[in-house]
Amino acid sequence: MSDTTPEATTEQPAAAAPAQPESKGAALWREIKGLLWVLLAVLAFHSFIAKPFYIPSESMMPGLLTGDRLVVSKYPYGWSWVSPSFHVLPPIKGRLFGRTPERGDIVIVTPPGQRSDYIKRVIGLPGDTVRMIDGRLIINDQLVKREPLAPDMVPIDINSPCGSSSDPALYDFRVQGPDGKPYCRVPVVRETLPNGRTYETVELGQSAEDNFGPVTIPAGHVWLMGDNRDDSADSRVPEWQGGLGGPVPLENIGGRAEFITFSLDGSTVWWNPLTWFKALRHGRAGTSLRNS
Repeated sequence: MSDTTPEATTEQPAAAAPAQPESKGAALWREIKGLLWVLLAVLAFHSFIAKPFYIPSESMMPGLLTGDRLVVSKYPYGWSWVSPSFHVLPPIKGRLFGRTPERGDIVIVTPPGQRSDYIKRVIGLPGDTVRMIDGRLIINDQLVKREPLAPDMVPIDINSPCGSSSDPALYDFRVQGPDGKPYCRVPVVRETLPNGRTYETVELGQSAEDNFGPVTIPAGHVWLMGDNRDDSADSRVPEWQGGLGGPVPLENIGGRAEFITFSLDGSTVWWNPLTWFKALRHGRAGTSLRNS
């Protein structure tokens, strides 16, 4: 009897099915979905965490100039109907995780009946009585401390023209600096609020808004004013004149200004990157707005 060795057998693995090429339509939809997720993430960040803000006017001079770019944090006071970046929600009372701003904070605010944002300073809190007599601010029957300072020398450029021939309020302050360049010699006064917050205001002389009140601020509201007291559509100015029309509901506060990221003098040409760098104002980037 002879031993027999069984013939070895090998099983061949099944051939893998060839991968189906992705159709152009599926690839396009995949890219669109990716872009949509990025867009949603950006919108969520802008609405609930922080967003950039552009200073469009001189109402917050001398601390903020037209052309300054800021970072505004959205969460310090909670969230409300103005929190979404495009203000798509109808006006709704109240705030989620709401907190009252501190006196002296610089905030963005959506005026009643509007969709655009203003930027102003918190002057009065709920329960305060505020008034102004001949430009002197009074809070709860106490004069707010004022200290005249040396004028601010603001370089004149496209965004900060220092008035015009038809606007003598600022035009008269044009001077030539020691370097031969034109400056706006802005008269300023340092104001110190009851909680110690201090900042500079522009004092151009008598204006229609130099006298108001007394006004007692109701619960859930704040009193807002611009630092450029003679050129600011704030709580002193009626809504029909473009102002805030008195105390502002807390739910209309959209966030707190934190710091300046960069500032442009208005000479940029969007299609020419070389002008972007030339238009940068030196020394303004990184300026904190929490202590001013």
